[in-house]
Amino acid sequence: MSCCDLAAAGQLGKAGIMASDCEPALNQAESRNPTLERYLGALREAKNDSEQFAALLLVTKAVKAGDIDAKTRRRIFDAVGFTFPNRLLTTKEAPDGCPDHVLRALGVALLACFCSDPELAAHPQVLNKIPILSTFLTARGDPDDAARRSMVDDTYQCLTAVAGTPRGPRHLIAGGTVSALCQAYLGHGYGFDQALALLVGLLAAAETQCWKEAEPDLLAVLRGLSEDFQKAEDASKFELCQLLPLFLPPTTVPSECLRDLQAGLARILGSKLSSWQRNPALKLAARLAHACGSDWIPAGSSGSKFLALLVNLACVEVRLALEETGTEVKEDVVTACYALMELGIQECTRCEQSLLKEPQKVQLVSIMKEAIGAVIHYLQQVGPEKQKEPFVFASVRILGAWLAEETSSLRKEVCQLLPFLVRYAKTLYEEAEEANDLSQQVATLAISPTTPGPTWPGDALRLLLPGWCHLTVEDGPREILIKEGAPSLLCKYFLQQWELTSPGHDTSVLPDSVEIGLQTCCHIFLNLVVTAPGLIKRDACFTSLMNTLMASLPSLVQQQGRLLLAANVATLGLLMARLLSTSPALQGTPASRGFFAAAILFLSQSHVARATPGSEQAVLALSPDYEGVWADLQELWFLGMQAFTGCVPLLPWLAPAALRSRWPQELLQLLGSVSPNSVKPEMVAAYQGVLVELARANRLCREAMRLQAGEETASHYRMAALEQCLAEP
Repeated sequence: MSCCDLAAAGQLGKAGIMASDCEPALNQAESRNPTLERYLGALREAKNDSEQFAALLLVTKAVKAGDIDAKTRRRIFDAVGFTFPNRLLTTKEAPDGCPDHVLRALGVALLACFCSDPELAAHPQVLNKIPILSTFLTARGDPDDAARRSMVDDTYQCLTAVAGTPRGPRHLIAGGTVSALCQAYLGHGYGFDQALALLVGLLAAAETQCWKEAEPDLLAVLRGLSEDFQKAEDASKFELCQLLPLFLPPTTVPSECLRDLQAGLARILGSKLSSWQRNPALKLAARLAHACGSDWIPAGSSGSKFLALLVNLACVEVRLALEETGTEVKEDVVTACYALMELGIQECTRCEQSLLKEPQKVQLVSIMKEAIGAVIHYLQQVGPEKQKEPFVFASVRILGAWLAEETSSLRKEVCQLLPFLVRYAKTLYEEAEEANDLSQQVATLAISPTTPGPTWPGDALRLLLPGWCHLTVEDGPREILIKEGAPSLLCKYFLQQWELTSPGHDTSVLPDSVEIGLQTCCHIFLNLVVTAPGLIKRDACFTSLMNTLMASLPSLVQQQGRLLLAANVATLGLLMARLLSTSPALQGTPASRGFFAAAILFLSQSHVARATPGSEQAVLALSPDYEGVWADLQELWFLGMQAFTGCVPLLPWLAPAALRSRWPQELLQLLGSVSPNSVKPEMVAAYQGVLVELARANRLCREAMRLQAGEETASHYRMAALEQCLAEP
């Protein structure tokens, strides 16, 4: 033994560590390593601290030198236990003439030996050492010291073993390991590459928790990696392409990182590359598109050229992968290309502040059309056994994004595929939990290693709603959708989604996509009401839908921030009531009266009289609640006014109900208080339509209008039909 070893043994004696700290429990069976067996015997027979420590040093060397199996490692643990390495790790004073890390190095070596057993790696006595082990990663010392290097290696071995246990990542994160690993990597000291590898594993296992505990340190690593990526001229840039997606934060990516990442990707993708070099770059670009949209791409000529290149490369990759039957599809790469195509679709349809110029948009739409054709070709080959595969879900998603903006091209191919899309959406709707799992698998496939964000909704039907809304306007596609049972499926879907917004559910935690989906369903039903009224009358699912609309609107119109959804529900319900006017549910029942009272509230509160400086007369203006959404609302409002007008002669109880609500009187009062020049002709026509039908339907309504100066108001606004109606007895 060296002098350092003996001195260390003497120091252990002063600390009061006796032979009883070891618990010999050695099996006397034959060992496959005679040297180790001899050392273990010496440990068992040690008479004092010096002999015990010497035996431990020999055992440690044997462990490092030999090929030790799990059974033998367990025998070592049974002989040594945790007490001795615990004291080694916490002893603060080193023997004279020895570096201060000698005792800790031996303790870490013993733990590393124990941690090779998964059961021991999850032992509380190992887990409570995580904070101590984490400090060793950033401890200063001679970088050329072999003992220190060995201790660093053993520390990483311990932490990696813990990370491999089921609850290990959570313990490491709570113990400060993520910050320590970040600092070790940024320090670029010995073992920094092991720090990066362990960081990658922890982020893949528990991204959200890692960022919550160590966001500043992880952002510092991201800045370093991004800068290295931007500067790299060798093959390391392709390796960084694979690492960087894991280090993008769930919140905002720092602008300097985005700048470096875009510059690095531009250099890579602008070069002639093999597929193994190009594919990681496309996946990194897709991850950035998913996280930041197009915000990471600079404005101007260079940015537009880069975006066009991205989308072009993605479309080429999709066509190469999907057009040839029998070719093995690299699903993760193609899914990443889908994300880049979505970015292209968004930019091509953006009217303001688009990165692309019109000629570029025209060119990219043509290129994307060919790629979408390849997607349709692929989906036509999908059999029932593949419908639950995540790549099919991703392919339906990109097709849905395309159909949301463009249905005129590829019309024949789309119509041929519609039966499959209806069946696919129905299958996933009926197995909603699997649909949500598929969405997460798609995200894992190419975009993010963890749970997807709101841009990856968990059901296929929601992806298809915007496209189906366009298609129900056209005769051919609409007939196919009706034949395949899409209206019934949409009714069920609407009712299911509506339940999420009903009382008893916390609507504040619902993603915006739920309400947008409900609005889009309403638009589809509106199309069917106008183009296929016979379907509304004969399909029982629409009776159930009407009942839900009647029950829901009274509370909906009272809720702040949900005016647009209320407008959709009110207008759809009014149009359907015209077609279902003979239904018992609409014959003055409490539900029907409540619905029409709420519809009157929605229609009557849209405009107010507003005083203007320097003018004696007020002007007709939008009420504050309607101003911000009127651009999206006005078509529904006018349609609702027209539908209400049509309901009055069909429902005899409606005119008296409107009179009790004082809507006709207040409407005439409003018109009488503002300048006629401030009321647009289309508003005059809408108001006159309602007033005329109410006056024709009920004598008391006519009398109330006359008492409200109805004839004079009609004359001022040139409402000839209303004037004539009020002149009658």
